[in-house]
Amino acid sequence: MSDTRVKDRRALIAVDLGAESCRVSLLKCDGPELKATLVHRFPNGPVETEQGLHWPITAIEEGVLEGIRRCAALAPEGIRSIAVDGWAVDYVRLAPNGDLLDTPFCYRDPRTIASEQHIHESISPAKLRALSAIQIQRINTAYQLVADRLADRPVPRWLNLPEYLLYRLGGRPVAEVTNASHTQLLQPGGTAWNDETFALLNLDRNSAPELVPCGTILGKLQGPLADLPEFGDTVLIAPACHDTASAVAGIPLQDGSEDWAYISGGTWSLVGTVLDAPENSAQAAAGNYTNLAAAGNRVLFHKNVNGMWLLRQCIETWKKQGASLADIPELVAAAEQLPPPQCLFEVDEPELLLPGDMPRRIAEQITRNGGSPPPLTADAAPHFANLIFHSLAHKYAVVLREAETITHRKFKRICTIGGGSRNRYLNCLIELATGLPVCRGPAESSTIGNFAVQLATLESGDTGAVAIARWSQALTDHGCSSHL
Repeated sequence: MSDTRVKDRRALIAVDLGAESCRVSLLKCDGPELKATLVHRFPNGPVETEQGLHWPITAIEEGVLEGIRRCAALAPEGIRSIAVDGWAVDYVRLAPNGDLLDTPFCYRDPRTIASEQHIHESISPAKLRALSAIQIQRINTAYQLVADRLADRPVPRWLNLPEYLLYRLGGRPVAEVTNASHTQLLQPGGTAWNDETFALLNLDRNSAPELVPCGTILGKLQGPLADLPEFGDTVLIAPACHDTASAVAGIPLQDGSEDWAYISGGTWSLVGTVLDAPENSAQAAAGNYTNLAAAGNRVLFHKNVNGMWLLRQCIETWKKQGASLADIPELVAAAEQLPPPQCLFEVDEPELLLPGDMPRRIAEQITRNGGSPPPLTADAAPHFANLIFHSLAHKYAVVLREAETITHRKFKRICTIGGGSRNRYLNCLIELATGLPVCRGPAESSTIGNFAVQLATLESGDTGAVAIARWSQALTDHGCSSHL
């Protein structure tokens, strides 16, 4: 590997916005040593109001600012850069003067059920797919913007959430390409906004932000934090703002090899591989695979599969019933002692994408298919966990076999990243279901990818896939993921 000694010893900050928790991490560059530390983690989650399901954007921003302050206290050498990644599709509405109009909706709010029906009555899903090359999902930004239009909620300007945080820190308002590709409003390949899609959906093209590539420097930190001596010359960088793109950027395998697939596991599971160009064949469209922009001008070809959302919703249901439950690692351990379930369930049934009473929803599907579900009580939590893990592993195997056919590749290994990489039992089930060895990557791979893009930007200005992978490898070699 080429030398990865950094030129500037000042520290870097990576902010990862998560649907369940947000993290602020610090990377210290002491000569040849790279040391990453999780400095601040705070809980997050959508809040149900009379107006719908919203993100507590003020609390998110305050938590991020607190994390940045704590990082400054640990870095007397100063902070060189800050970058933010997070989940895609959701956005804030901005007034013409740049002020926040209201709290942003969560993608799980049911308002998009009506907008999806409205859109598909006049524009076929196949047409929308052809215009963007990404999978049809009503959570996509386009469907949410149409929901705003149908509700007569004007959208003078909008920013996806990671870019909004960067804007609030002093950066110019932009849409970074990996995040923008999830809006369903880009041309295939993610090179420009698609004016035809805006026109068909009757959306204002002028409300969309400036499109920028991964690794763009957006300006310098401004506001009260900039008065601190540690932030004397801190720049703001748009990394791969989509957290999945950052997570895949954290995999140091982008050397041209085509024999690997990834499973990014968390609330959602993203199952697929990295391509050099979009794959928008009829078979890819029929399977509803997506072609999202990746770091390094590549493409994330994958399918969204339900994830740990299923188990967390079960736990939430039982807690509301007054049950006292073990945490997830203990449930995993208990599930591992059980025999395989007699039947599996389809994890992507539409009913299972909605919140509320998940044990009943799963049980009803199993019953409809002639099976016998576990009891719905909290005592059966390990059985539900076992059922969910086996069903997820089976679905991953189906998706990967189909992806091999579509891309004309033969996978020889799988890299799991995100929270799912910590679940040893699930990874063993994936190996059994796919017949492929599983390499467990960092749980906080999005942080590794975030830092890798920052380093590639600052050290050489080369944000190609190979350059980013070189820094991902360096961060991995230095054990940076062990303290995240």
